[in-house]
Amino acid sequence: MNYAINDRLKEARLALKLSQRAFAKGIFLKSAGYYGDIETHRNEVNERVVELVCSIYGVNKVWLKTGKGKMFDKKIDNQLEEMTVLFNQLNIHFKGYVLTQIRQLVKLQNIKEDE
Repeated sequence: MNYAINDRLKEARLALKLSQRAFAKGIFLKSAGYYGDIETHRNEVNERVVELVCSIYGVNKVWLKTGKGKMFDKKIDNQLEEMTVLFNQLNIHFKGYVLTQIRQLVKLQNIKEDE
């Protein structure tokens, strides 16, 4: 069966266990409806969407465009994917705060491991 890129996007989203809304927010689309229209073939997939889906969700670009190869470039890390989606929903001020906290936790972890 020959699937269109729209169908492969949906397949990848379902593999990630994300709603259309969460998936759309994760790739910085302001409208989940716009993304929904991609899955139902009412909107075309543009290169920006392809690049974002591949870089943020680890989808293999060759697979997304042609259906050849593996769906994902890397093993799916569900916690990382969830964190990415949630992080992308934050405003710029909270994003800065979260990054500061993560840096502090890594420093604390490294200190504890050295003891």
